[in-house]
Amino acid sequence: MEKIVEQGLLYDFYGELLTEHQKNIYEDVVYNDLSLAEIAAENGISRQGVHDLVRRCDRALQEYEDKLHLVERFLTIKNRISVIESLADDADLTKEELMKQVRALSHQILEEL
Repeated sequence: MEKIVEQGLLYDFYGELLTEHQKNIYEDVVYNDLSLAEIAAENGISRQGVHDLVRRCDRALQEYEDKLHLVERFLTIKNRISVIESLADDADLTKEELMKQVRALSHQILEEL
């Protein structure tokens, strides 16, 4: 997964666990695509300070994911739902085959929850 997409997902799931200061700076890096120099000037800290804070946030968010696996579960469920949608579009499947596969996937999704 592309780093910026991964950062966004981790932030979406765990960002509220960061301090307000961390959230503001992390959002500027990930969502607003500001440079370290721009963020440093705006917040009255050094570029190195911004860099270190972003690395600490990345590490904290990844540690939350390593313990809770919410992003992993989300992506797995999203993938299974995509499979269900593609099955619904498959004209070669009989109604019984479709129902059997949809039930199997829905059970897998429920197990993930």
